[in-house]
Amino acid sequence: MTSSSAEGFTLSGNGSSSPVLLSPLRIAQLTLKNRVVVSPMCMYSAEDGFANDFHLVHLGRFALGGAALIFTEAAAVSPEGRISPGDLGLWNDQQIGPLARIADFVHQHGALIGIQLAHAGRKAGMSAPWKGGELVPAEEGGWTVLGPDVHAYSPRYGSPHAMSPEDIAQVVKDFTASTRRAVIAGFDTLEIHAAHGYLLHQFLSPLSNSRLDQYGGTLENRARLLLEVTRAVRGVWPDHLPLFVRLSATDWAPGGWDIEQTVEISRQLSREGVNVIDVSSGGLTPDQQITAGPGYQVPFAERLKQDTDLTVMAVGMITEPQQAEQILQAKQADLVALARELLRDPQFVQRAAWQSGQTLDVPVQYQRAWPKPE
Repeated sequence: MTSSSAEGFTLSGNGSSSPVLLSPLRIAQLTLKNRVVVSPMCMYSAEDGFANDFHLVHLGRFALGGAALIFTEAAAVSPEGRISPGDLGLWNDQQIGPLARIADFVHQHGALIGIQLAHAGRKAGMSAPWKGGELVPAEEGGWTVLGPDVHAYSPRYGSPHAMSPEDIAQVVKDFTASTRRAVIAGFDTLEIHAAHGYLLHQFLSPLSNSRLDQYGGTLENRARLLLEVTRAVRGVWPDHLPLFVRLSATDWAPGGWDIEQTVEISRQLSREGVNVIDVSSGGLTPDQQITAGPGYQVPFAERLKQDTDLTVMAVGMITEPQQAEQILQAKQADLVALARELLRDPQFVQRAAWQSGQTLDVPVQYQRAWPKPE
């Protein structure tokens, strides 16, 4: 939050004294205590895919701050699916324990936790941003990257191995196995990452998928892998727990993935048992032309709210409680996901409650630091 103003905000026009932002939402058989979700944010701080004390403190502070649902960063379903050597992973059973520890802490402090499962595809094998964001050479632990075809994301990235049918089948198996581990670790929700230019998005977009087989060409074919992964994940993810999918609503580039295709695939995902679409954009091509600004992706969420029966989560430069409240009041989305703003202010939800004159949801250890509502 960028302002310390204590001026209240209300739900004008509906007669309620409590902001929608702070109201509960039930999805499947899970109830979120408010509408604020911690968006997945890569931290590039794991070793061999294992979560550590940094992840416990990083994610745990959002539970103390009052967020309803906290997503881990992208967790790779295989070693070659990592964006960087520092990515979280859930490709072996030994990685369950450290994640379960974090899930237990989050639960103890009144929040829910979700895991985002991902495969980076042709954008894999890069060093962390503060290490230059360059391709990791083989002699330093780099690996051969996979993609729908042989075209690299950019000259800085590795040239991918065009995936065979066997490679594709293995990815589906990897998502399935990682989902089983997520259940054991105690996660409340799971998100399939099909956005930001990573593998499933690469198959979706005609700009990154030039295949001539059943996984390329038509929308039906380009969507096939995402639907196969979703079907397999839903088959092992508990029916009573919600399943999210993150989509980039547009590639921001001519001839690429767009909102019309996003609406169509979202309808298909609904039929496969997906509960929530997490609506982001971009990341597929370095040629993208984005005009960013406060809430610039919210119109995409609004379109999905209008044209599908899914719960919709908006994300992207949502930085003020008043702004988030307006999105929810206008029914442009059902949930708001915050990323950088929560890095700046993990107590965003508590401050929103204070500003609106609501009872504060503050851990007892911190209550003496907060004023009582008038």
